[in-house]
Amino acid sequence: MTMAGISAESQFVTFSLDNEVFAVPVEVVREILDHEEAFKIPHGPDYLLGLRDVRGQGVPVIDLRLRLGMTKTEKTPHTRILVLDVPIGVKLLTLGLVADRVYEVAPFRRDEIEGAPDIGVRWQSDYIAGVVRRNGGFVVIVNLAKLFSGEESALAGIGARVAENA
Repeated sequence: MTMAGISAESQFVTFSLDNEVFAVPVEVVREILDHEEAFKIPHGPDYLLGLRDVRGQGVPVIDLRLRLGMTKTEKTPHTRILVLDVPIGVKLLTLGLVADRVYEVAPFRRDEIEGAPDIGVRWQSDYIAGVVRRNGGFVVIVNLAKLFSGEESALAGIGARVAENA
């Protein structure tokens, strides 16, 4: 393999929501935790489950299924929370995403990643960074910056307010 071939590959953490497989870049994943109920925040959006203490930091926990217009997550023994540090502009937004199941870290070559389809998907395609064909299906790469750019100040503010009151 040439050096060019190595740099043309990126690592992604794959996880499922319902029967769909999604991925986020491994470099934004801080840790993967067992699911615990979050501290409820009044008057938050429906997909904001609340806050969770992650090593002394109040981290907003998001039900990604609701954020993508799917049905609410039903907790199982496989449910996990991916704690992410998402770069949005010059800031870093830390949040927890609830996943039905986390699978693995998988390498995807850049030439395998296709653009987001415009039709035939149940969620808004502007949140899709790309898709990869895998095992007879597709893995959807989530564009986290687009998905949370509008909520950045609100979610960051929630974590900061709780930290001040702790």
